[in-house]
Amino acid sequence: MPDLDGATAEVVRCHLVAVAEEMRATLERTAFNPVIYEVRDYGISVYDTDLRLIAEATGLSRFLGANDHSIRKGVEYVGRDNLHPGDVVLLNYPYWNAAHSYDATLFAPVHGEAGLLGFVCVRAHWMDLGAKDPGYVLDSTDMHQEGLIFPGTKVFSRGEPVRDIHELIRFNSRMPDLVIGDLHAQVAALRTGERRLAELHTRYGTPLVEAAVDRAVEAAARSAADAVAALPQGTWTAEDWLDDDGVTDEPVRMRVTVTVADGRFVVDFAGSSGMTRGPVNLPLGATIATCRIAFKAITTPWEQTNAGHFAPLEVRAEPGTLFHAVYPAATFTQWTGTVALELIYKALAQGMSDRLPASSGGDVPGFMMVGTHPDTGRLFAVSNNDAVGWGGTPAHDGIGPANHPAQTQARNTPVEVLEARTGMFFERLELRTDSGGAGRHRGGVGLRRDIRFTTPGEFLSVIKKTRSRPWALDGGLEPDPNQVIVFPGTEREARVSTKRVKVEPGDRVTLLTAGGGGHGDPRGRDPEAVRRDVAEGYVSPEAARDIYGLLEGAP
Repeated sequence: MPDLDGATAEVVRCHLVAVAEEMRATLERTAFNPVIYEVRDYGISVYDTDLRLIAEATGLSRFLGANDHSIRKGVEYVGRDNLHPGDVVLLNYPYWNAAHSYDATLFAPVHGEAGLLGFVCVRAHWMDLGAKDPGYVLDSTDMHQEGLIFPGTKVFSRGEPVRDIHELIRFNSRMPDLVIGDLHAQVAALRTGERRLAELHTRYGTPLVEAAVDRAVEAAARSAADAVAALPQGTWTAEDWLDDDGVTDEPVRMRVTVTVADGRFVVDFAGSSGMTRGPVNLPLGATIATCRIAFKAITTPWEQTNAGHFAPLEVRAEPGTLFHAVYPAATFTQWTGTVALELIYKALAQGMSDRLPASSGGDVPGFMMVGTHPDTGRLFAVSNNDAVGWGGTPAHDGIGPANHPAQTQARNTPVEVLEARTGMFFERLELRTDSGGAGRHRGGVGLRRDIRFTTPGEFLSVIKKTRSRPWALDGGLEPDPNQVIVFPGTEREARVSTKRVKVEPGDRVTLLTAGGGGHGDPRGRDPEAVRRDVAEGYVSPEAARDIYGLLEGAP
């Protein structure tokens, strides 16, 4: 065992995080697809030879731990003896990949003079792999409608591209330039990670790096254990419903029981719906990733993540159910994970409302347009996940509008990108007065977005919680849920949740995103805070009077 002092151990740990962050920068600078370089729909991870997570980069929080599940399945499938320097493996088989088929996971072994040093992994959303519908699949009924599948296939072998696989991908995509471009962007990120990880081992020596990794993982496990021991102990259950499964109009039941006891944090989805016909089923890895978000946020939110942070967490979901999809279940619409994250918090809030915010918008209001661009004659499919208000907390108001906690470091697609690359023109984008749930600490507000279409195409909305309100805490009030109104002001006007509709120039859509739930009795809110809310447009004078009880002094 090398002589390892604390300062050197910390330098090595930070160097590993820098490896992941440099991979992230490479990916963003070379990606072709706005959902990668603008939205940050990716996950980037670094592993040791035992496939323990040792560093990760800023990215989509729903991928927290998804790469862990994927790389273990991928290495098992390919075989360690069949992984050589320069190899890159592609995996998107949803039940192993912990996501839907368009979230392509690429990983590579890292070798040095001493042999295998570890692995690097990049997951990112591709825009098309030949699924039954362009853009996003909303009503598939089995995996084979959701695109080309790779169970663990080499796209580079000993440093050279595997041409047949590249051509297979190219000829099965409606947008081959984007997809092949993003494949190479991910490979560039992997190559960056390989070089930097190898340089770290060369600089400090593999024995010292391994010792530093062991210390970091052990420290993280102790930190997580201490945090779990400090939580209120008990068992709490909560239920919620998805609007539908995308094929039928029947709501889909979700149920979770969270137990904090004996040093364990157990999340059990028993009592939830069985696998649905439509594509809202979650692969087990995606369910684990959702639970990891909630667990990390309540235990060690300020620490950079490694495998040790999840040592106390246990996730239970029976195979063949909504939260443990098995072949050939459809899994494309992953919004179940967003609503389930709120559900875990809802259960925990029963025992620790003084530590948790109210619901944050309830869901992610996603939308996309698919069509042919008039300037290029090429198919486009560009999406945006809109902002919601976050729930009020025991100590302060919820922020908002902001990306849902299931997204965190992800960003919205800029209006300039949406208008330039699609046939959408944004007539209005503004905050919604009174959209945040009232409370002693109110929920953040949501948005209103009015879209007019300038070219023909299809508009897709992806939301799974429009029929029930986001929940509040300790006497706070619930906000209105997300809403999508297609063709407003016409005889075709309709409120929809997850829907694909044909649009023509001049057609319109209005999106109303939810605010966060309120925390505490609104009558206990500081009157000066209410006056400030009215002045800034977050709260109407009528709500200030009728809900908050402010009888005078409002602007």
